[in-house]
Amino acid sequence: MSEITGHTGLRNGATAVVNESYSFACMRCGHGWEQSYEIEHHLDADGLEFVRYVADGRVVPSPLSRPACQNCDGHVVRIMRAGQVSSVLGAARRTHPTPPAGPVQAPVPAAGEQQPKEPHHWHLSDLLHPFHRKAG
Repeated sequence: MSEITGHTGLRNGATAVVNESYSFACMRCGHGWEQSYEIEHHLDADGLEFVRYVADGRVVPSPLSRPACQNCDGHVVRIMRAGQVSSVLGAARRTHPTPPAGPVQAPVPAAGEQQPKEPHHWHLSDLLHPFHRKAG
């Protein structure tokens, strides 16, 4: 799930600092992202150990507690080992390159063909129709 990249210099009274990276995928909107954290290990006044997560120089909540999507704020987020999102994005770019921007032309109907008067509006029932079982 995480990738430990090594220890960094101690700071802010930390007894140890470990770097970990995670990949995240939102199950609500499909957004994927990666984030690296510095996990600082500290001792409190009673000598009990606690950790503090730091991302991009800011103290943040543990990504394992209740992650939120950066795109839609949804909380149904899958956490994976580092590199999962970037490898999928790289593969997608290789198989489906982004077409160049520019005007898009609608196909012109052949002679004698009729153009539909209104575009078809899809409904959930239309999409689920192939999955309906016939009573029998």
